[in-house]
Amino acid sequence: MRKIAICNQKGGVGKTATAVNLSAGLSLAEKRTILVDFDPQANATSGVGIDYKSLELSVYDCLFEPELVHKAIIKTKWLNLSVLPSTPDLVGAEIELVSENEREKKLKNVLNLIDADYDFAIIDCPPSLGLLTLNALVSCDSVIVPIQCEYYALEGLEKLLKTLKTVKENLNSNLKIEGILLTMYDGRLNLSKDVVEEIKKHFAGSVFETIIPRSVRIAEAPSFGKSVLHYNISSPGAQAYLHLTKEILNHAQKSTG
Repeated sequence: MRKIAICNQKGGVGKTATAVNLSAGLSLAEKRTILVDFDPQANATSGVGIDYKSLELSVYDCLFEPELVHKAIIKTKWLNLSVLPSTPDLVGAEIELVSENEREKKLKNVLNLIDADYDFAIIDCPPSLGLLTLNALVSCDSVIVPIQCEYYALEGLEKLLKTLKTVKENLNSNLKIEGILLTMYDGRLNLSKDVVEEIKKHFAGSVFETIIPRSVRIAEAPSFGKSVLHYNISSPGAQAYLHLTKEILNHAQKSTG
């Protein structure tokens, strides 16, 4: 199972949209995919039509009893797409895990138990660099960093890259950056174009070709409990996420081939 974390400590950069829509894209490409909602806001969970208030088990329970993972996973109504859901309980894990042994490996232990069941795990991280995000970084193979095409885009990125470097040196030597993903692009704004150029110059070779446009359809889809690909596949937003899916599958082929 190839594990990819969607990570940026800034909120509102399109993290959850990317986690949900990339998971949907991979499932449409007939890859067995699990969306791991590791954000206490549980937006990825509700974004695939699951009411977190009705759940008896979630990823939170699995951190303390990993073998519960098989019961906690929910198959969505779409083929090849399952979710390990989150609930607001997960907020408590940041504090409760502090005194635990190997606290940064809790999620890794959970995902190891389902390694053979899926081709891809997409992990939606919370908007912080706390213990939950650290768990995601220790358990994954690579990281997608979504960045909004706006003036402060690069702010905070250095801190994140420093964190990734530290995790790689100390806790997960396989960790790599899958790519930087530009989101919420508005072609009418010179600023958006400038940000794209700046980031491509700064991080040559690490930026996805795909640029996710600012899109009403991407914003609307979660309120219907659907990915944008299941909501309106012909929309520019959905097409962009399909393109991203192809890029990820090409990366996967290169790394195995």
